[in-house]
Amino acid sequence: METRAPFVIVGAFILAAIAAVFGFVYWLNNTGGLGARTSYNIQFSGSVPGLLVGAAVLFNGIRVGEVTSLALAADSPRKVNAVIAVLPDTPVRADTKVGLDFQGLTGVPVVALEGGAQLAASGPVPTLVAEPGAGQSMTQAARDALRRVDSILADNAEPLQSTLANLKTFSEGLARNTGKLDNIVAGLERMTGGGPAAAPKIVYDLTLSRQRATTPRQLKGQLVLADPSAILMFDTQRILVTPPGGDASAFADVQWGDSIPKLVQAKLLQSFENDNVTPPPAREIDGIESDYRLLVEIRTFQIELGDQPRAEIGLSVRILGKEGHIVAARSFEAARRLETNNGPAAVKAFSEAFSTVASDVVGWTGEILRQ
Repeated sequence: METRAPFVIVGAFILAAIAAVFGFVYWLNNTGGLGARTSYNIQFSGSVPGLLVGAAVLFNGIRVGEVTSLALAADSPRKVNAVIAVLPDTPVRADTKVGLDFQGLTGVPVVALEGGAQLAASGPVPTLVAEPGAGQSMTQAARDALRRVDSILADNAEPLQSTLANLKTFSEGLARNTGKLDNIVAGLERMTGGGPAAAPKIVYDLTLSRQRATTPRQLKGQLVLADPSAILMFDTQRILVTPPGGDASAFADVQWGDSIPKLVQAKLLQSFENDNVTPPPAREIDGIESDYRLLVEIRTFQIELGDQPRAEIGLSVRILGKEGHIVAARSFEAARRLETNNGPAAVKAFSEAFSTVASDVVGWTGEILRQ
């Protein structure tokens, strides 16, 4: 047994070596690149830096073959002709896109193929032409971009210098007018409601001084009060103040509870109710059919400053019949002095002046429309 053992080991080793050789040959024929291949010609319009014979060929990112030949084009020294060998079932079409891809940290170049739009082969595939710039590496592309930027800067050196000079002049102007710019920004903040939150304003209402009448005042038809009209200055909740020969302003800490036209309409209706007028007047918005309409135009509703500030109210009133004709028209005015020049004193003076005007309007209307 001892003399036969070495022969068994030697025989097993020889059989293993033969199997390894057959396996290696099989790998070469099927995977290692010695199997059946289909060759295609590729033409690059520029340089192909780093591309070597034996470089991988990828189709949609999958390795399908290798480069078998590289040579300069005989008809144009700027072009490079390459031959690739790929697996027979690789779907190379006439419109297959060709380019170079650089893989890994070292940027090893490979030929990259991308499937075309044609679904089936349409005869022999002609020479595949790579897109212009397909052989450019990232470094070369960066160099070309910088070269173009440098060319643009060189061609436009004078306009750029002029622009920089204008920017310098503009920045110097901004520096000289920093204070004015701060004021402009602060004004914009106030106009748009920005900046620190303003303190809430105190809201006031007109107070009528006349008590309710006990004897009813009968009108000969239904009276409806239209929404009073006013210029834009008086269509506000601000308590307006006008200095002599100056522009209107307002008290900063007080305001009316509603816009002046709405306030006038509500208080006139209250005055008619206090005077026990029947049928009671209504607003147009109530939808009541009217026999007469009371039109009110606000002529003035402000504090006039001077030696003695005073609250001035002026109304122009017209009574219209059912057909729209003017039955009567009259202007009403009243003024009251302010005890002190502040918001509460202004509200008190306005209330006294409006009580007088409202009483006159109600009395005049009752006389015109008395039954």
